Amino acid sequence: MVSTFHGLETAKRGMFTQQTALSVVGHNIANANTPGYSRQRVNFEQTEPYPSPALNRPQIPGQIGTGVEAGSIQRIRDSFLDVQYRNEHNKLGYWETKANALKQMEEVMNEPSDSGLAKTMDMFWQSLQDLAVNPKNPGARSVVRERGIALAETFGYLSNSLSDIRQDLGNEIDVTEKEVNSLLEQIDGVNDQIAAVEPHGYLPNDLYDERDRLIDNLSQLVNIKVSYQPTGGNAESGAEGKAIIDLMGQNNALSTNLVNTQGFQKIKVNYPPSDEQSYVTGITVGEMDIPIESFKSDGKLKGLIESFGMQNQSGEVSGDYPEMLKELDNLSYTFAVEFNKVHSAGMSPNEISNSTDEAIPFFQDSEFGANMEREGFAKRMEISDKIRESLDNIANAGGTDPTMGDATTLQALADLVNQEFDYANGEDSEKASFRSYYEVLIGGMAVDTQNAVRLTENSGTLRQEVEKRRMSTSAVSLDEEMTNMIKFQHAYNASARMITLQDELLDRIINGMGA
Repeated sequence: MVSTFHGLETAKRGMFTQQTALSVVGHNIANANTPGYSRQRVNFEQTEPYPSPALNRPQIPGQIGTGVEAGSIQRIRDSFLDVQYRNEHNKLGYWETKANALKQMEEVMNEPSDSGLAKTMDMFWQSLQDLAVNPKNPGARSVVRERGIALAETFGYLSNSLSDIRQDLGNEIDVTEKEVNSLLEQIDGVNDQIAAVEPHGYLPNDLYDERDRLIDNLSQLVNIKVSYQPTGGNAESGAEGKAIIDLMGQNNALSTNLVNTQGFQKIKVNYPPSDEQSYVTGITVGEMDIPIESFKSDGKLKGLIESFGMQNQSGEVSGDYPEMLKELDNLSYTFAVEFNKVHSAGMSPNEISNSTDEAIPFFQDSEFGANMEREGFAKRMEISDKIRESLDNIANAGGTDPTMGDATTLQALADLVNQEFDYANGEDSEKASFRSYYEVLIGGMAVDTQNAVRLTENSGTLRQEVEKRRMSTSAVSLDEEMTNMIKFQHAYNASARMITLQDELLDRIINGMGA
């Protein structure tokens, strides 16, 4: 026979379970705007019916339900969407970094414009042609010298500006390295908290959310793979366990482990940040050294390294900014050398007057003088001391019988702009004129920037679409929560009314059926 108080217990369980559901609804509403929060729900489970099968079971028509209980409080999350989101977030971190670095380079080069290197060079060529028309004009000579100074200063400005941005990229690498290590440490700390809760049969949903938020942030910086290790004990079937994070390389090849059940390993980018000519040579994870050519993990860190510059084990240097700086050195050095050859072979008014042949160079290296060095020349390029001392040291004449009005050398200097030289220093390139070589250089930069911007937009769009799907699953909908609140409130009220009814029934039995 069923107990007299059976209905009271069933109604009490209903009240307690609906109250738990209302508490979860309140928690969802309170965290509607919390970053990374996943909505939670109570999994209702029927309690064991009465009676249980046994030989001494009471002879009643059948089993009677005993109510409901909160089986578990589960967060609503789709792990497949998490993986998709992190993949797109990783690509976006890489391309966004590359696009920003290349945009800054475009801003420095400032082509086409009225103040860029191409315009400055054109003005210099024009001044030579104007002087060739009237070689004796001191005003025209002054313009040539000033335009030459402007050209050298433009090369220096471009080189110094790119070097400054490159140094900023180096500082950003340091910041990103610290950010990666901070996230790894926080993830390891949350892992430990989860491992302390799960064995007791609880699901630490808020800790899961915090860990996923940290992992999302980490995925933007480096390419990672996440797996989970059970914590053991009396853990629920829905317990996720400790997160194991691996650093991934190209084609999802495993590089090394970052976080495991024992702790985490710090990442260190290997390069001396105080050395202007330093390049990233590799990555150290814990005790493991990864050469830079083997570091294939996309993300913001990789984008910064590729922009800043890296040096492989063979000593070869690559990177967006080192390559552009190298091209500026090639351009300025080759131009200065070829210009000096023609200028030194000519005769200036001072040489003609004094019957001397001094082979005066027009440009020089601020550090090495006439013995110019190619590496870093763009920032050291300047007008030679002889040209600064006197305008009459600018060569205009040529031939065996030079005169003050002879413009043979000036015409030869002006013609250099259309002559082809090996600006790339023999590195698998054909000869080209100054204009052609510079146009190819600027065009390549523009194409790279456009490609990076396009892929940034594509990655951003894909990530946004995945985020929308993820939010539709995990985000808190206030309308839905309000509906649930009304539903659970009514169920709570109904259970409370059932207790009142049971009380009335018992009162009738106890107080109304006496003698």
